[in-house]
Amino acid sequence: MSRDTMDDADRRRLLKLTGGAGVIALSGCLSTTDDGGDGGDGSDGSDGSDGSDGDDGSDGGDGGDSSGPYEIGMVDSQTGSLSAFGERNQRGVNLALSRVNEVGIGGRELDIVVEDSESENQGGIAAAQKLVNQDGVPFLIGAVGSGVSLAIYESVVEGTDVVQLSQNSTGLNLTNFPGLLRMSPSGRSQSLALSNIITDDGYDEVAITYVNNDYGQSLTDAFVNAYDGEVVYNSPHDQEQQSYSGVISEMNSSGAEAWLFITYQAEFATMVNEVFSSGYEAQFYGADSVSGDNVLENTPEGSMDGMKIVTPSAPVEEENYQSFAEDFEAEYGQQPTSWAAYAYDCVINAALAIQAADEFTGAALQDTVRRVSGPDGEAVTSFEAASQILADGGGPDDVDYQGVSGPIDFNEDGDPVGFLQVLEVQDHAYEGIDFIEG
Repeated sequence: MSRDTMDDADRRRLLKLTGGAGVIALSGCLSTTDDGGDGGDGSDGSDGSDGSDGDDGSDGGDGGDSSGPYEIGMVDSQTGSLSAFGERNQRGVNLALSRVNEVGIGGRELDIVVEDSESENQGGIAAAQKLVNQDGVPFLIGAVGSGVSLAIYESVVEGTDVVQLSQNSTGLNLTNFPGLLRMSPSGRSQSLALSNIITDDGYDEVAITYVNNDYGQSLTDAFVNAYDGEVVYNSPHDQEQQSYSGVISEMNSSGAEAWLFITYQAEFATMVNEVFSSGYEAQFYGADSVSGDNVLENTPEGSMDGMKIVTPSAPVEEENYQSFAEDFEAEYGQQPTSWAAYAYDCVINAALAIQAADEFTGAALQDTVRRVSGPDGEAVTSFEAASQILADGGGPDDVDYQGVSGPIDFNEDGDPVGFLQVLEVQDHAYEGIDFIEG
């Protein structure tokens, strides 16, 4: 990544970067409410179709009830440290399901059975085991946390034909498991961007604290490898602690004027309050997982002003994303996050993979899941347009679904193309200040 200052035209362009326990049945809309919406219209999932097969097999085959809905699974963070991300995911999933079921998949609807990971590895494994071994889903969306996604893959999915597509995991180690797909880009680009920003801001020493899991460790290691200055403090912390005063005191004692936080919203909010009450002063930097309304609502005004955060970003200047954002705001009364956009695209990608497959099995979906958004087909920006190509006799290679979160061209490691944005806290609000070229 270049450290040269970009001109104004470059700042306006989005530039591509390569590269978390009850059952909720989803049919068209989520059946639960969240803090950003009304929980949907509670449609009953019946489509009245006869489930007849097309000549080209584009209706997804004959797995299960040939007239009932196609059922896939999702492991999400409904409770625990990552529940704020889970809430965002549910809104995106809800909207995507409504788009899919308005059209149908060869006359059939899509249902999603959601299980809670509790934002922990063991909770994620238990949720995935239920979905795969009891419910028999051939396609699994999940999870939020990188460690949870990897635990699910290694304990439940690896060695089976089940497709696993994570909605939000950015941990670097997932690249080493090409059978584990993800919609959000690898965090490696975040780490490189943070190292460059801190250097460009004139800091040659930094203190780091990171959440003690795969996500925190991998992003921190990548940052340390990229940073030209001296890392004078580098220590993990556990999740869901009542206080982090010891960590904060040690960061202050390190003498570094730049502090980097690679953790989650609840943990970071606690740290900010303790920094503020102690009167410590430092320039804050953070990975995407420290940002969110929960942090702003639970910290004093002025406690984070000037902080810079690097976060994956949807292509906000593209017409496709703007249309999605308008629909999202109309439904929920708020703007979407990139995480909601990733979850939305997971559902659309799954639906297209089902329609393009010869049968509703994991093996068949493994063959189509990458191809329906590959670069060889006709570029389309909606499920309706992509579905029409398949209904007209096209195959998976004839479709190039361009997601609301950006192009979905999975590389050989299962990582997609992505975008990054730099946010700055100004007047206790997040303001986008830059996009960065990888």
